[in-house]
Amino acid sequence: MTKHIPPDLYAVVPCAGVGQRAGAGGPKQYAPVAGRSLVAHTLDALGQVARLKAVLVVLSPDDTSFEAQAPGFAGWVSRGGGATRADTVTQGLRDLLARGARADDWVLVHDAARCLVRPEWIDALIDACLPDDVGGLLALPVPDTLKREGDGRVGETVDRAGMWQAQTPQMFRLGLLLSALEGATGHITDEASAIEATGRRPLLVPGSLENFKITWPADFALAERLLRTRP
Repeated sequence: MTKHIPPDLYAVVPCAGVGQRAGAGGPKQYAPVAGRSLVAHTLDALGQVARLKAVLVVLSPDDTSFEAQAPGFAGWVSRGGGATRADTVTQGLRDLLARGARADDWVLVHDAARCLVRPEWIDALIDACLPDDVGGLLALPVPDTLKREGDGRVGETVDRAGMWQAQTPQMFRLGLLLSALEGATGHITDEASAIEATGRRPLLVPGSLENFKITWPADFALAERLLRTRP
């Protein structure tokens, strides 16, 4: 009788972007926030999730700053990042397989720029997804009225009923996610959209307003205040 081996859990952090919209004067993941680089806060939170077997950070091939910006990081590093997020995550998944991960293991993909993520939110996602056939993502119901822009003016009001704002981590089986990304033909903006393209429906797990992605210059000041006022 073949012994069943429970799936392991890994995290992949795509960290190869340049963050042009953030106005940080360089890769935004290395911008200082509350005394540390943005990515250092992110990796610290992931490092507190006991069920993660390893955390893999995927950098651009010419990145020479990571080790100085994330001192003490004890996880894995790959310098195989690509031109798009999907390319970078795909390479990260291949790297995990090369390091011994299996196709039925779970992978949590998390934005380096979501530096306010808390370990308990990640654990809630894991608890929700482990018994699920597909996997899922942290997300928030959209509370505001939505407008579609046209030439700088309101083109139309969009019905917000049933609309959710996607966050990360996003948690799927390694083999399923890799196959979905490699077979994607449309515009893939996150892992869930690649899974959706296969006809599957990822689970929506309620996240937090604080789990926002640092995107614009003003986001740094907000993240600074929130991090400095946390217990």
